[in-house]
Amino acid sequence: MARLHGIDLDASGRQVGSIHLTHSDNRHDNGVIPVPVAVLSGGPGPTALLVAGTHGDEYEGQVVLHRLLRETDPAQVAGRIIVLPALNLPAVRDAARVSPLDGQNLNRSYPGNPRGGPTEQIAHFLTAELLPRADLAMDLHSGGSSSHYVPSAFVYEGPDPEGWAAKCRLTEQLGLPWSVAVPERFEPGSFSTAADDAGVAMISTELGGGGEVTPAIVAAAVHGLRRVLAGAGILEASPDTPSAPRTRWIGLLADGAVHTPVRGLFEPIAHVADEVKQGDLLGRVHPVEELDRPCVPVVAHRDGVVAIVRRPPLVDLGDCLYHLAADHPIGI
Repeated sequence: MARLHGIDLDASGRQVGSIHLTHSDNRHDNGVIPVPVAVLSGGPGPTALLVAGTHGDEYEGQVVLHRLLRETDPAQVAGRIIVLPALNLPAVRDAARVSPLDGQNLNRSYPGNPRGGPTEQIAHFLTAELLPRADLAMDLHSGGSSSHYVPSAFVYEGPDPEGWAAKCRLTEQLGLPWSVAVPERFEPGSFSTAADDAGVAMISTELGGGGEVTPAIVAAAVHGLRRVLAGAGILEASPDTPSAPRTRWIGLLADGAVHTPVRGLFEPIAHVADEVKQGDLLGRVHPVEELDRPCVPVVAHRDGVVAIVRRPPLVDLGDCLYHLAADHPIGI
């Protein structure tokens, strides 16, 4: 069962501690897995819950939260900021999407289980202990080692008109170049769905990807996060933080996935944020073993915006190479 260690959530100032996970295997016995937690508090006020490292190979959000922690004085805070930059610590240590300890995907594991494996313990602790204290939440993702995304807010529609309006306000304050609206309860076991169930306004992000850290995207996200916290009355507004640029709202299309037609090596031609028309050449797949066979073109089956591009070149049948999106009504 997970327990908070070294932190009093009701105390003021800067505190650093951990969530202790229990797990017994060949490596872990009678010990704990310490998930790092920091709290910045300046007294009474709203609470923001900020997490990254849900998937261990997604680095941009982790860097953003480390920046926020190191650059923020608790005296600037009215309320409380709870920060977990390496939420899925086993996956972060392994540079992997899922936990090496139990093979589970944290963002499919909510609401979790207090007596389950490490992944379910993390999900349960956030659901039972931290979300009930939060007034707003953010889960910072990116494409990781498997894909590139348009740098964007990633927002579940719903759960009701008031909740959707609150999410839209957070998204506009964040001010990333793109904002992606996805259907309500898009992934039932995700942190976003858990926040909807708890009645907490929450948005996620997709901050690029490719298993890299892009300075411009990190800087935009740091500024955006500070605007969100200032808008909630949690953090003092800074003259060094620029105003939010206009974001372009798009929605993932139900028929937007473009799958590889053959096994082979994927040569991308279209890139994230490209506008494509039906019939446009998106890329090519080169068969590895059949040297007398020509490459197979990958074409757009409809108009759209390239929202996601696969990263690893080696592809097999069923792999998604692109996902297309279209302008969303909120942004038109």
